[in-house]
Order: sequence, then structure tokens, then C-alpha cells
Amino acid sequence: MAEMIEVQELCKTFETDEGKVEALQNITLSIRAGEIYGIIGMSGAGKSTLVRCLNYLERPTSGTVSIEGKDLGALSEAELRKTRREISMIFQHFNLLMQKSVIDNICFPLVIGGMKKKEARKRAQELLEIVGLSEKASAYPAQLSGGQKQRVAIARALTVNPKILLCDEATSALDPRTTQSILQLLKEINKNYGITIVIITHEMSVVREICSHVAIIGEGHLVEQGRVSDIFAHPKTPEAKELILKGSGTDRRTLEDQQRELMKGKSCIRIVFSVNSSFEPVIANMVLKFGQPINILRADTKNVEGIARGEMILSLPDDQSVQEEMKAYLTERGLAVEEVNGYVD
Repeated sequence: MAEMIEVQELCKTFETDEGKVEALQNITLSIRAGEIYGIIGMSGAGKSTLVRCLNYLERPTSGTVSIEGKDLGALSEAELRKTRREISMIFQHFNLLMQKSVIDNICFPLVIGGMKKKEARKRAQELLEIVGLSEKASAYPAQLSGGQKQRVAIARALTVNPKILLCDEATSALDPRTTQSILQLLKEINKNYGITIVIITHEMSVVREICSHVAIIGEGHLVEQGRVSDIFAHPKTPEAKELILKGSGTDRRTLEDQQRELMKGKSCIRIVFSVNSSFEPVIANMVLKFGQPINILRADTKNVEGIARGEMILSLPDDQSVQEEMKAYLTERGLAVEEVNGYVD
């Protein structure tokens, strides 16, 4: 697949009353045409600034952003406006016009662009069918649920037949069940229309569910990037480990606080099962082989790129030589193994 978006050595600095703020520093990444690509980071990491640089709503201080080989910084204003028409965005809070009906919200960019109202309404109705809201054409945003509002926003974003859809925290205001339905809709749009989708989020669950590749942003830097499945199995940086291991939600954090207290001073590892290793009772066999108890601190199954992947966090015996032998045993059986002592200490 050809590259749709290429970012090279991108930096963005803001001038404030307190001085310069370096929001992004030396970001380099490539997004292929037709891909669903995730950009993830904690609040304040710089990911929303990065997505605004992708369509030049924010001009980078230095570096380049290219769309299908065209350097946006080298385009005239007219050429930039033309290129921007191929890039649509959806947002956390939907940005719908509250005084207009659903169908008029979708018609609005079409009419502004010069399409006759009758044709615009026909196209809007087609888009409502695509997002599953045909019956809501006459409703107003205040009468819709959060998921329905986001579906209207997606339909409106599709009016210009974009090549790229940027989703800036598009599911953050939605409950988990509604989030799943919106992600499924985005998958269908990507599959049926070949639109390149960039997901900006702080939720690893969203990236695991829908993205093939991911870039992890930490304090304005690109700290890790690659296939979602590879990073899920072998996170290399503290930022990646935090996002994968800690997840999100108050209940999860409370549970992890208890886990950390329980496991202080213990040697802990995280293992991720491959498709083949999941059919063998690896942990039970290891306990029998070494005659040593294993404490399972956490066990879970995650959907990663459409495949169920099991993960566990184990507390190993105190004997260091036994620890090393157990790690080797697990690795030989095709499991990804990494130390997570810093996570539980």
C-alpha cells in the first residue's frame, strides 16, 4: 500500500506568557492508504496537537506533513484548501448545529460547497442509511443519544467523500457499549470505502479493537510505534507499558492499587499467549515441572486486531535461578514474557 500520510521531523512550539511550550518534538511516522492507525497518549501528551497538524489546522513550527506525496507546507492557500477537502474530522463532542435537524446538519457542508438543496438532501439520506439512522432525518441533536449524535457527525464527515478521516477522541464521551458500535461502524466504513482512518485516543482498548498500527506519544515525543499486536505483546517503553498494563477506569485503578500493595518486593512478569500456546495448560505444567507455586496476579483476554489474546501477570518464586528457568520455559513455549516489577512496586 502507498503512503497516505507522511510526517517527517515535525515540531510544534507555542508561545505563551510563561514562555515557549514545545508541544511536539521531532515526530516522524507514516500511515498507509486504507489503514486504521492509532495515535495514543495520556492527557497533555500532544496527540491532539499532532492531529491538527496533519491537516494544517495547526502549522508545524518545523518539519513536514505530506498527503499522498504533497508537502502541505509547500502548497498555496488555494491548493491547501483543496487538499483539506479530502480530510474530514469527527470530535469528542460531535460539533453538530443544535438548531438544525439531522438531515440539515448533513446537508450543510454540501450546500455550502455549492450542491443544490434537492441533491444535497438525497445524498444526506444515503449517508444516514450508511450510518444506520434513516429514521432520524427529521430529529434534532437534542433528541439523540450520544452514539446517535456521533453517527450524524460521521455521516456529515463523509459528505465530501474524504480520503482521510481524523477521529479526535471520538468515543471518549460514549459509554463502552456505544463505543463498540461506533468502532464497528468505522471498521465498516474503512472496509467498504477504503478511507484511511486515524484514531486519536487515550484509551488502549480503542486502539486494540480497531487499529492495525499505533504511535504512542509521551510529553511531545514519539516514544514507540509499530503493529498493535507487537506492542501489545512486547511494549518497550514506560509509556507503552503504562497504557497497556493499567488500562482505564476507576475500578481497574482501584484493583491495581490493591495488586501493587500485595505484590510489593515480588518478582513479577507479564506473559501474552500466542494462538498456539493458548491450547496448552502452560502455567499448570510449569508448576508441576518446577514444584513451585505461582501467584496469578491478573488474567485477562483482549481483542487485538480482531484476535483474542490472553495475558497474565504472574508473581514468581523468590529464588532468582528458578525465576530465570521459568522465564526460559515460558519463552520456549511461544509466550511473550516481560518483567513488570516496576509496574507493581
